Amino acid sequence: MKNIVIVGAGWLGQPLGHCLSNLGHSVIATRTTQHGCDEITQSGLNSALLNLNNPLEEIRTAIAPLNAELLFGCFPPGFRKGNGDQYAQHWLKLVSAAKASKVKKIVMISSTTVYPNQPKDMSEECASLDKATDNPDFSDNARVMLLAEQHLINSGLDYTIIRCSGLIGPERHPSRFVSKLRQVSTQAPANMLHLNDAIGISVFAASHFSQQIINATTPNTTNKAEFYQTALERMQSEDTLPETVSVADKRIMADKAIDHGYRFHFQHTLETI
Repeated sequence: MKNIVIVGAGWLGQPLGHCLSNLGHSVIATRTTQHGCDEITQSGLNSALLNLNNPLEEIRTAIAPLNAELLFGCFPPGFRKGNGDQYAQHWLKLVSAAKASKVKKIVMISSTTVYPNQPKDMSEECASLDKATDNPDFSDNARVMLLAEQHLINSGLDYTIIRCSGLIGPERHPSRFVSKLRQVSTQAPANMLHLNDAIGISVFAASHFSQQIINATTPNTTNKAEFYQTALERMQSEDTLPETVSVADKRIMADKAIDHGYRFHFQHTLETI
């Protein structure tokens, strides 16, 4: 049994916490407000108040009594809310506080946003902070996330960084996203990851990877046009696809996770819908 802290008990973090608890671990999940902590407690998990916007000393004070051996960072970068620039700073503070509290390992839930805008297969070595510097193929968001990853890599702690593709599952059915899409391509792979596999690979990574970066994406997929059209049909939605184009895009590869023994619950993205 391990003492585990999950920083960011949201759509992924909360069910991950329940999974780890069911496996016999002692789990504490954090939220940024007392109301959020009360929700976590009511769900059956122990909770703690932690806001990474606070000064470093307050974050250290909040983490120290939790006695974490293993820490999962599951909080989103907040790009849609315009808070992305704070993400790397949040990770810098979290890593510092974790070191001060003698945390042994951190699992970071990152994103395939880190990869360059190039129409090719993307394995883990295709993105790093060094490669992104002064390279226009990497977006500003990619550089922010790579900087956050680098803070963890430089920490001296044991770590695993999990770069997740687009997350789907309960309350995140892909048909819901169609109205927000400007266009879909018949040549762009639909890189997606179901919640079940996001949880599964997070648990697996904690014990099977050390000082490594891994991609987490459904191994086989179709193009975005077919994927979203299928999602609409299976939900019997009256929405229609936006403009369909034939623009190639990157495909995220899951070979490393598979080679290390992780077996995906879903082998094809069309099974996840």
